[in-house]
Amino acid sequence: MDMEKQVNYKPRIADRLLARKLEGMGAVLIEGPKWCGKTTTAEQQARSILYMDDPREKMQNIQAADINPEMLLAGDTPRLIDEWQIAPQLWDAIRFSVDHRNMDGQFILTGSAVPPIVEERAVVSHTGTGRIARVRMRPMSLWESGDSNGNVSLGALFQGHVSIMGIGHHDISDLARLVCRGGWPRATLQRADIALERAYDYYDAVVNIDISRVDSTARNPDRVKRLMRSYARYQGAQAPLSSINADMKANDHSSLDERTVASYIEALKKIFVIEDMPAWNPNLRSKTAIRTSDTRYFIDPSIAVAALGLGPEDLLSDFNTFGLLFETMCVRDLRVYADSLQGNVYHYRDKDGLECDAVVHLRNGSYGLVEIKLGGDRLIEEGAQTLLRLARKIDVTKMKAPSFLMVLTGTGKYAFQRKDGVLVVPVGCLKD
Repeated sequence: MDMEKQVNYKPRIADRLLARKLEGMGAVLIEGPKWCGKTTTAEQQARSILYMDDPREKMQNIQAADINPEMLLAGDTPRLIDEWQIAPQLWDAIRFSVDHRNMDGQFILTGSAVPPIVEERAVVSHTGTGRIARVRMRPMSLWESGDSNGNVSLGALFQGHVSIMGIGHHDISDLARLVCRGGWPRATLQRADIALERAYDYYDAVVNIDISRVDSTARNPDRVKRLMRSYARYQGAQAPLSSINADMKANDHSSLDERTVASYIEALKKIFVIEDMPAWNPNLRSKTAIRTSDTRYFIDPSIAVAALGLGPEDLLSDFNTFGLLFETMCVRDLRVYADSLQGNVYHYRDKDGLECDAVVHLRNGSYGLVEIKLGGDRLIEEGAQTLLRLARKIDVTKMKAPSFLMVLTGTGKYAFQRKDGVLVVPVGCLKD
């Protein structure tokens, strides 16, 4: 294995998730957006590797997959099959091999979120349930990229350690740069001005190639641009399809209906560009109706930045947009940390207008309430009062009380606990 990769590799939370899955399952599929580091992460634990798209051997590999797939699976384990979807018949072959070897940790599968166009795809006859586990990877959190000092552990908060202390080190300019750069691993190793181009390159690939390749359906790049621009403006909102459709039609004089918009959004979800947030449904003391629509988010804030054609200086002159995209970055990080804790992230909003940006809910029923604020004493106070109102609404006779209430902020200097119990944590202090 290339030692340079080992030296330059920044440890990922997915490393631990992958190792855990390999201990209990015959094969593990790592899925997520392109460029998020799936192959590199898999290489760290693989003992043999087959690169299906190696141009020197690609055609031979495809032919071997048709004639004798078991030959491609031979090697020290865990064996990494990179870009496995080039020969989809490998899926069933791996499932069959796992069954007959009857051993865990045999294979790691990675691949672009965009399957290549092949004229005759083999039919995958088995879902892989019980044989092939999945690990979701996202772009790097600030802790993984080295942009958080990790003074405050989300896991420790769930264990009851709410007496926190930490010092944030990001000013408003730093945060603007981090939002625009995103969590793309390569970008975290590059000079600042070069790193900012990474998201634009990703956006161009999505618009012009990836969204059409995902299901071999030609899609209009200009229409994709309008959709992604609209989606960028609705970050953190429960915008219905009708609103996005109307937004797009303002600059699209051709016929456009909600089904078409929905198909475009679904394609973006398949390639992990979009990851909407489901609603949280707690037991409440009152009969308040809860809004159940998903909240709109890109998987990384830099995608929204590219879709809007912005840069750090633009965010510094438009704090409304900055705040929305800062929220997207925080949601990305919370999702990465929640994966480590075997949890998920949800959004709460009821018909009374009470809203909570993020609820981190673990498998054991524990949960924490999080409000996200870019900064400023007034906004932090508003966030704290929102959290306290929601906490009072929850019926703790029917479910656990929240493990913590947190205002996750950008520009705050210190991590501390207020007299009312609410935690104030700069995002540059948080880790899993």
